[in-house]
Amino acid sequence: MITGSAHDDPSNASPWTRRRLLLTAAALAVVPGLPGDPAAAAAELPDFPEDVALYRSAYRNWVGEITADGLWACAPGGPEQMAAVVNWAWRHGWRVRARGAAHGWSPLTVTDRTPSGAPVLLVDTAPHLTGLALDSPTTVRAGTGVTLEALLTFLEEHGLGVTATPAPGVLTLGGALAVDAHGTAVPARGERKRPGHTYGSLSNLIVSLTAVVWDSGAGAYVLRTFHRDEADCAALLTHLGRSLVTEVVLRVGANTDLRCVSRTDIPAGELFAAPGSGGGRTLASFLDAAGRVEAIWFAFTEHPWLKVWSPAPTRPPTSRKVTRPYNYPFSDNVPAPVAELAGRMTSEAAWYLAPVLGAAQYEAAALGLVATLSADLWGPSKNTLLYLKPTTLRVHADGYAVLTSRDGVQRVVSAFAAFYRERLTAYAARGSFPVNGSVEIRVTGLDDPGDVGVPGARPPLLSALRPRADHPEWDTAVWLDVLTLPGTPDAEAFLREIERFLLRTFDGGAALTRVEWSKGWAYTDDGVWSDEEVLRDVVPAAVGPSEWAEADAVLDRLDPHRVYANAFLDRLFG
Repeated sequence: MITGSAHDDPSNASPWTRRRLLLTAAALAVVPGLPGDPAAAAAELPDFPEDVALYRSAYRNWVGEITADGLWACAPGGPEQMAAVVNWAWRHGWRVRARGAAHGWSPLTVTDRTPSGAPVLLVDTAPHLTGLALDSPTTVRAGTGVTLEALLTFLEEHGLGVTATPAPGVLTLGGALAVDAHGTAVPARGERKRPGHTYGSLSNLIVSLTAVVWDSGAGAYVLRTFHRDEADCAALLTHLGRSLVTEVVLRVGANTDLRCVSRTDIPAGELFAAPGSGGGRTLASFLDAAGRVEAIWFAFTEHPWLKVWSPAPTRPPTSRKVTRPYNYPFSDNVPAPVAELAGRMTSEAAWYLAPVLGAAQYEAAALGLVATLSADLWGPSKNTLLYLKPTTLRVHADGYAVLTSRDGVQRVVSAFAAFYRERLTAYAARGSFPVNGSVEIRVTGLDDPGDVGVPGARPPLLSALRPRADHPEWDTAVWLDVLTLPGTPDAEAFLREIERFLLRTFDGGAALTRVEWSKGWAYTDDGVWSDEEVLRDVVPAAVGPSEWAEADAVLDRLDPHRVYANAFLDRLFG
């Protein structure tokens, strides 16, 4: 049960508390490594494996809210070198943090302003852990440093694919699996799930995985393969950075050609209407017809950008065939009017321009869809599912999954939309504009272990999409995100109200709120990932006390020396 506020210790204050505005291109770009001085490396990292080069590197998360400069980093050439690095870290009292694309918000990898002298080693997976091979006609073996775009391209070349995937193709597979990454898909009415596919998270497709774990008999960290029917595997499927997975085998199925139709003509009052009211163009009605929807509702506007995907074996006459992903250039490359407004808001503290920015973002989408002939696309699934590049406008995002029944989706969406609109209007009436981005709504199925085709498989213990045995009627998750520029005044207080509303309204009775691991949550009035009640009580209770305890115990046993940890994970798991 959620109660009053709980403020964190000032020493753990979030970057939002300090109102740091890291919006320059330099701050948000991928930070390259700099060759480390051999003498300094030898002094600070004595006896480091000779065949693994060390370099200095900064860490920047997706929006630049979490930064750390001058950390030591390395890119092991393969799983064996990875194990050697981990053993070195254990023996010398260092912690290892696996880094992929750093496309996340929460401090699961590195906590903000970790000092350069801290015994924290970044391990880059993308340079070398990139193997891809078919393990069988229905499974693919992949290194965890491979990007989602590379994985899906490889699958497409072999006539294979997945039902849903996150929109950014730059994500590494290991990073996506660590946080139960998802897309947006449920079965349309009458649609039958095809072999090798899931409507849940990518983690639910894992058949087996190989991780570097502690072996008490060997007295060292070793590479070990876990199969989906093993009990310990359930804790590793979504491990939140508390393990290091080097390779996975995924179940996949036949690829699908998808049609993606975009609309910007349906009012939010109709799309998000209460069940039984409004016209026939509700979000639930599109789910029934196609099963795959996403709504992007720009702040202070009335008409969301609605995307609807549907399987289409042949190209519909009105659809434009696409042969590559990222087909919304007006979204990936920030239009000049949007960039100018965002720049004024952050540099001049002109936050009152939020309604103007919302209107500019909506107009860019509505006009861009027409100008680029992108309102009706068709092609192999990858080409419509991947649509977000790193060049898009970077914003802070909170994130929650509300577990409900399929028939309860519209009720969840309607209640959230009404509260969001009411509070945004109330803030604006007193001259505060805490949101200047958008609301994003997606809908997925839950993690059904039967989808993987392995007898005895269990769902990921820490996945937000793990089913609840005491509520078998909950078969669907509604994902709710609110986006705003970093440093926006009153954003934390507003997002705290959103969080408290969700936790209070969907508290495990008719529906249940869980946090989206990679996004913002546990808000205080002036910080994020800071509310001790949410961190210590609410999050474990929503996962399930026994499941939380089991996952924690397994991850502790596989890493008893807490090599795979940081200060935030220590707080979260106690």
